[in-house]
Formats: sequence, C-alpha cells, structure tokens
Amino acid sequence: MSAHPTPHDRILADRARFVSGGVATPRLVVHHAEGARVTDIDGRTYLDFAGGIGCQNTGHRFAPVVEAVKAQADAYLHQCFMVGVYEPYVEVCRRLAALSPCHGDEQKSILVNSGAEANENAVKIARAATGRPAVVVFDNAFHGRTLLTMTMTAKVKPYRAGFGPFAPEVYRAPAPYPYRGVTSDDAIAGLKRLFKTEVDPATVACVVLEPVQGEGGFMEMPPDYPARLLEVCREHGILYVDDEVQTGVGRTGRMWAIEHYDGVEPDLLVSGKSIGGGLPLAAVTGPAELMDAVGPGGLGGTFGGNPLSCAAAVAVLDAVAEPSFLAEAEALGARMRARLEALAARRPEIGDVRGLGPMLAMELVERSPDRAKAIVDAAFDRGLLLLACGIDGNVIRLLAPLTITDEELDAGLRIVEEAVDATG
Repeated sequence: MSAHPTPHDRILADRARFVSGGVATPRLVVHHAEGARVTDIDGRTYLDFAGGIGCQNTGHRFAPVVEAVKAQADAYLHQCFMVGVYEPYVEVCRRLAALSPCHGDEQKSILVNSGAEANENAVKIARAATGRPAVVVFDNAFHGRTLLTMTMTAKVKPYRAGFGPFAPEVYRAPAPYPYRGVTSDDAIAGLKRLFKTEVDPATVACVVLEPVQGEGGFMEMPPDYPARLLEVCREHGILYVDDEVQTGVGRTGRMWAIEHYDGVEPDLLVSGKSIGGGLPLAAVTGPAELMDAVGPGGLGGTFGGNPLSCAAAVAVLDAVAEPSFLAEAEALGARMRARLEALAARRPEIGDVRGLGPMLAMELVERSPDRAKAIVDAAFDRGLLLLACGIDGNVIRLLAPLTITDEELDAGLRIVEEAVDATG
C-alpha cells in the first residue's frame, strides 16, 4: 500500500493538475513568512534574498503594514476610486508628491495594480501630453508582460517568444553595459543613430529607462549616462520616464535610484513592487501639467489603488522616508558589496559585481544559465532563496530585505559563498 503524499508533494501535484504550466514554479511551498525568513509547509526555514522578486524591501509582514491593513479591513475592502473617493488613495498620492524626484513643484499620481500597468499608463500619459506615438526603450530592459510592456521588454525567452504580433511604435536603443564593453558614449551614439535610421525623434513621446536594469542583469547606469540621456530628450521634446518598479522604495539606499544621479529630474516616475509592502500596488507620478493631460475617464481601473494596498503603502512610505532607514540601507549595501567583491577576488568565474547600494548582483563570466542555476539550487539546498537574471541567465541577484539583521545577512552571504564554491 502506497504511503500518503506529504503536504508539499500534494500541493505541487495539485499545482501541476490545476495551474497553467505557463507559470514557472519552484520547489518551494510556502507556509508562512516573517522578516527575512520564509518557512515552507514542511517546517524548513529559508533566508530570503529574493523578496518575491523585489517586493519585500521592508521584509515579510512588516509590522506597520500588517497593522494598517487590519485597520483598513475593518472599514472597507473595495470601493473603486472612480465610484467613491477614499482617503488612503489620496494619502499615497500625497506622499508620492512629497517624495517625487520629478521636475516641477505640483506633483500628482495615478495608482494602479502592477508595474506593467504603471508603465502602460506612463506611455499613455506621455502620448497624450506630447501628441506623439513612439516610445524608445533600451537593451536589457524589463518593463512587464502585457502586450505593450512585453514589446518594451528586451528578452525574448520566456517573455516574448510566441506572443506576437507586438505593439507598434516601440523602438530599442543600446544601453550602457560596461562589463560587456558598451560605454555611455556607445549608448548615446546608438540612440542618435536610431533617430537617423528607425524613428524621427519629433515623433517620440518618451524614453523609458530603469536606472538599474533589473531582470536584464542589475546593470546600473554609469554616473554620466542619465544626465546625457536627459539632455538628448530635452533637445527633442521627448519625455524621460524613470522606471523604478524594482529600484525604488529604498532598494538602492535612496528613496529612488535616480537620486544617485546629480541633476537628473525625470518627467514621470513609475513605481511598484515594494511600495505595497507585499500587496499589489504601483503608481505613475509626475508634474500636474503632464498628469492632467489625459481627460477624465482616460485613466483608471476597477482595482487600481485598492484601499488595503494603499493603507500598506502609506505605512511603507512613512518608514522608508526616514533618513535613518535609508542610512541603514546604504550601510547594508556597503557590507554586502565588500563580501561579494571578496568572493569575486578568489573566484575567477565571477566577472563583475555591480549595482547601487543593497541592490547588488554578480555576473558570471560564462554566458550560459547553467552555472547560475546550479548556484541558485545549491543555495536553496542550504536554506537561502536566490534568483538569477540577465539576458543570458548568468547573473545572480541579491534582494535581501532592508530590515535584515546583521546575523541573518552574514548567514545568507555565507551560503552564497558556499554555493559558489560547491558548484565550482
């Protein structure tokens, strides 16, 4: 007589039976999570350097978020902002206005459900404000999985393969990638060539750029590049959209990663992921003259700015905006970088350590996903959740919660070192 399946095996079997195979699923079956740790259904605890793909900057079940969500749940769960105005939505927009890196004094926002939806709305706003159709994006970009945003995304498999035809009027320019020999000069020259060979800059509504390209491999923009890109945009009347879905809300040691680049004030800011503290929320923020370019009814959605997500976001933004929180995040990044650079110095297969603040990654010299996958698997076996990324799948990214303790950080980095050594 066969043994009864474990809860872990039963859930994964049901997943295989009832959930689309198009959704990639790991071995982990989550039971609960707290702070920097995730516990599976069999009771094994893992340190989390994945954060639900960058959604847990303040850690799992951040106490102010849990308290705010519980209080909001006692009042109401859903209204739809287009049917009845509610204060949590307005409060998030108020805080985003105060924290906005965009140019102009009077800032406004729209709240939506996801980073992809926010990027789509940023393009809509840019098109309405400029009267132009075209969008310029960059090599190694990731902006989402909808028709428009997967067109904007650079990686074919798994994000674009088999899903065409794609959205029109999306053009791709080179992005700086110093480790692989693409400089800021090369990228600016490539953009100017694009304007001569593919699209008239007078028809371009916006450029959309991540200051640290996330899924593309954690490439931070060189210090001079955003300002030079902004100069080109201003020359041609093109709006600069700063995609901070993964880089924002303290992830790089600043509220927004673009704040690492002196004098660069984007036209629109796209935020998401960690802004909701684990609940779905994203936003587009910018000066009133742009945000009001769309007529009433042109923006919105049934669940955009859900009251529970907004209550969570108010708690997150209040916490992360504290100078002490950001200072600790910056110090966290320095400790992480020192350990990763020491590891790279003794492991020649690690070609580059890069990122801003505590948003860090290691690129392997070999342009293949095999070794990176082996490292991720070895870390998992030792109790650490890691993610790979990059066009070649050969980059290991670290997204430790900014609230992690020194002991947890040391334990997690030790597992990274062990995983690299074990697969060498």
